[in-house]
Amino acid sequence: MTDPIADYLTRLRNAIQAKHRVVEVPASNLKKDITKILFEKGYILNYKFVEDGPQGTIKIALKYHPQSKVSAIKSLSRISKPGMRKYTGYREMPRVINGLGIAILSTSKGVMTDKEAAELKIGGEVLCFVY
Repeated sequence: MTDPIADYLTRLRNAIQAKHRVVEVPASNLKKDITKILFEKGYILNYKFVEDGPQGTIKIALKYHPQSKVSAIKSLSRISKPGMRKYTGYREMPRVINGLGIAILSTSKGVMTDKEAAELKIGGEVLCFVY
């Protein structure tokens, strides 16, 4: 697999499309950090890191509206790809749906959202947009 982050986002997207409650993805430190951000911002219901085998897995409980069964995540899009990396400074921080969504960045201080990076005045690689 050449792009594990794109695979992670695609597994989430497919599980949401199929209305699954739980999705399992292979674990890595970067995926764990992205999962924590999605939980903190309210896009997923819960998560659990399972240490089995050499790599481990992440079990993610997806969040849906109780009556209409609409997912909390409308869109997941990969921005920086292995073939073409996208970097941004804190002054040119991307705005996702005019501030309603989040951009997840990989910075020198770790993985964080666009708003957290702007407050710390640091830029980094734009991994994905979530709304």
